[in-house]
Amino acid sequence: MELLTATILLLLSSSLPFSFSSAHKTFIHCLVNHSSSFSSSSHPITESIFTPNNPSFSYVLQSNIRNLRFNTSTTRKPFLIITALHASHVQAAVVCAQRHHMLMKIRSGGHDYEGVSYVAESPFFILDMFNLRSIDVDIETETAWVQSGATLGELYYTIGEKSKTHGFPAGVCPTVGVGGHIGGGGYGNMLRKFGLAVDHVIDAQVVDVQGRLLDRESMGEDLFWAIRGGGGASFCVVIAYKIKLVRVPEIVTVFHVKKTLEQNATDIIYTWQHVAPNIDNNLFIRLIMDVVNSTQNVTKTVRANFLSLFLGDSKSLVSLMNVNFPQLGLKQQDCIETTWLQSTVIYWSDINPSTPLEVLLHRDLPSDYFKMKSDYVNKPISKVGLEGIWKKMIELKDTKLYFTPYGGRMNEIPSNATPFPYRGGTLWMVEYIANWFEPGKDVADYYMNLARKLHKHMTPFVSMNPRGAYYNYKDFDLGINHYGKSSYVEGMVYGYQYFNDNFNRLVQIKTMVDPANFFRNEQSIPVVPYEMVLDNGGYSRIMIN
Repeated sequence: MELLTATILLLLSSSLPFSFSSAHKTFIHCLVNHSSSFSSSSHPITESIFTPNNPSFSYVLQSNIRNLRFNTSTTRKPFLIITALHASHVQAAVVCAQRHHMLMKIRSGGHDYEGVSYVAESPFFILDMFNLRSIDVDIETETAWVQSGATLGELYYTIGEKSKTHGFPAGVCPTVGVGGHIGGGGYGNMLRKFGLAVDHVIDAQVVDVQGRLLDRESMGEDLFWAIRGGGGASFCVVIAYKIKLVRVPEIVTVFHVKKTLEQNATDIIYTWQHVAPNIDNNLFIRLIMDVVNSTQNVTKTVRANFLSLFLGDSKSLVSLMNVNFPQLGLKQQDCIETTWLQSTVIYWSDINPSTPLEVLLHRDLPSDYFKMKSDYVNKPISKVGLEGIWKKMIELKDTKLYFTPYGGRMNEIPSNATPFPYRGGTLWMVEYIANWFEPGKDVADYYMNLARKLHKHMTPFVSMNPRGAYYNYKDFDLGINHYGKSSYVEGMVYGYQYFNDNFNRLVQIKTMVDPANFFRNEQSIPVVPYEMVLDNGGYSRIMIN
């Protein structure tokens, strides 16, 4: 065994740059030894280890980077990537990283908006889950086991192969990784009917800080609660989720209607905000605003895009809209009847019904540079307020607003049922997006500031104390954690915005399952310092003599 390990190390570390230290080589030695102790020799970890001298290293690193802001020549690169092929590889990575004091970043799909899963200021390695992507659908029990490295597109396609009347309420982007998506809550265009993805997780398989492979029963209900919306990477490595499928009709209907300010968009949007969160739960109408050229003159105008999924046929939809939202003027010819599976393609590909279903299996996605922020709205915005928002958008030009309506099932689930707190009382979520296609810090700063300015303008209209934000839309403007003496205080700043009152319970669970804070990133859940005690549901500082 020692001879084999030495040979493997020679192959992996030969021709490495001088910066690949003896400590890193010792870490590899640990990985090789421990992976075999967790599993049989039929699952060697060596095939999963990529060092910078490997010709495939750059491809493996860059293939799942969705935000080009974090794919520059100056971006710090990992000293190692482990593309786990078996749970034993994850177990070895966790045990050895602790033993050798290595910082580990966990990546599933790479869509995290601040590059948290594949970038760090300190030396680090990536545990990449994309090879752990098996999906086992059981239509008889209406459940499925899906590994964290699978994409939403792969999950939807596999469900569709088994049934035309089952689906899963998660996101609309097919290349998003299941692990990160569900870990942070996971919403999509069926949330008004079924709630979030985490509301349908019934079991999980994880590797904890001790390297143990656990399920719901062995991990306990506290940890199981935390990983369903509190960010799994703060507590453990999630190998797979067991999900409960939902019933969908054989025919669903989608539409995409566009209105500019000159086409009475302000009045229509004013009505939308009263209708969309309260209409039939089978109907989801998302609103996307962008700035375009006016058709009437050379000036800019705001265009409202109404994108909808209705769990029913087009005739029923048009009838429902005529009664509840006639201002939009929806007509039969605006509607496309399709299957739920095909709708997941159409919704993402801008209403292109000819797109083949196999596109859901494609992991390649054109990347760009972007900055996103988020908010929650609890009260309708006046027409004057809306007009001020349009004015600001036209002034900024290169920004978009997404309004995602809540209501329905979201109002029926308690705010503490999972770590995701924004349930009843929330009318819709706001996303601020700035995209650009040129490299350079000055360009990035310019566009990121556009998103920040629009976010600031929206302050009077969104939730406060705390001002809410969605954990899956990570935003470093909310603060980052340096994990020094002020770690808990730094964590509170972003933690309450993401989790509201659920933050306290997440901290308590984190302290219980990972007291040394091995599983950490720039916005992970902190542990309770020794001088903090739980008091009436919150934490109070006590004096240490």
